[in-house]
Amino acid sequence: MLEKDSILVGIIMGLCIPFVGFATIKMFFEQLGNMEFLNPQMRTIFFRERTIAILAICLNLIPFNVYKKWRFDQTMRGVLFATFVYVFAWVWYFATTMG
Repeated sequence: MLEKDSILVGIIMGLCIPFVGFATIKMFFEQLGNMEFLNPQMRTIFFRERTIAILAICLNLIPFNVYKKWRFDQTMRGVLFATFVYVFAWVWYFATTMG
């Protein structure tokens, strides 16, 4: 299914990868913050949620480049569409919570 040139495959990939990536990155930094031997001054590693979210959105570059290499233009469009949806949601959510 992943080797099929389809907009729907691209949208699914583009929506799933940042979602899983956000959870993975957040869990990783929480675990690093909980390890006391990494932080001798007892400071915790702190990444804001919006930074983790933008890193997760940027993970869509990986499947985008893979599909570009395979010349799957429709799937690339799907990944790009999902990325724009996430970017719009990111801007809207964090613009309303900043003020």
